[in-house]
Amino acid sequence: MPFPEAPRVIYRKNPLNRVICQLRYPSILKINTESPADFQESIRREYPLYREKTEFLQENTIRGKTDLPTEMMNQLMQASVTKNHEFRSEDGIWKINLTRNFLSISTSKYVRWEDFLERFMSSYKALMRIYMPPFFLRIGLRYVDIFERSALSLQDSPWTELLQPYFLGMLSSEISDRVKMCENSYEISLADNESLVRINTSFVQNVENNEQCYMIDSDFYAARKTQPDKTFNKLDFLHQRATRLIRFIITDKLHAAMEPQEI
Repeated sequence: MPFPEAPRVIYRKNPLNRVICQLRYPSILKINTESPADFQESIRREYPLYREKTEFLQENTIRGKTDLPTEMMNQLMQASVTKNHEFRSEDGIWKINLTRNFLSISTSKYVRWEDFLERFMSSYKALMRIYMPPFFLRIGLRYVDIFERSALSLQDSPWTELLQPYFLGMLSSEISDRVKMCENSYEISLADNESLVRINTSFVQNVENNEQCYMIDSDFYAARKTQPDKTFNKLDFLHQRATRLIRFIITDKLHAAMEPQEI
């Protein structure tokens, strides 16, 4: 718990828009100051396209309230520059990002967990071999589901028939047809009492046909120090909870419409 166990399935009509896994570690300045040529060579066959992005961040070094003029405050802001090394697959579906603070993988075409981990493994091994982070500060697994009713032949079904009432809030009330915009956020502790899931939901619109869709953005994470040899145990735990969460949220009608196949 908190989400009940459910059989693991693969949906033929998958609502996943994006899946991201991120590992955060103490700053490794070498990644910021040197070209990651060795890292690229380790993953170049899978991710041949490369570009470098520079991100500028400013941190206020003055704590508490102050009456200093804006011009002086700007001078006291501490600026930092972070290089974001981005490696993409040839089709653009898969992406690896390497910075001094994190390694991540993302995809817009998620099929199953084992495939996702396999695609991540080469970059993870390269990170450990070349940069040797001593531990991870945060391990995160994020799923963005977008439910588009017309794609599931459910355009005549209200959301109350597709998503559980305890999840919908006012959308499950008698005024649901008058709700034009909704945003909800939840943060829920998981069974290990150290991991959390942050869930954000909202209406989103399909720009091509102006259809109202429902987005569920679930960020599962452990924000405690984790030794590298425990990384994939933690990721497996988070993935299992993600599988349970989506089945906990949707109704049998929506589940069947997405054409589940048991693994």
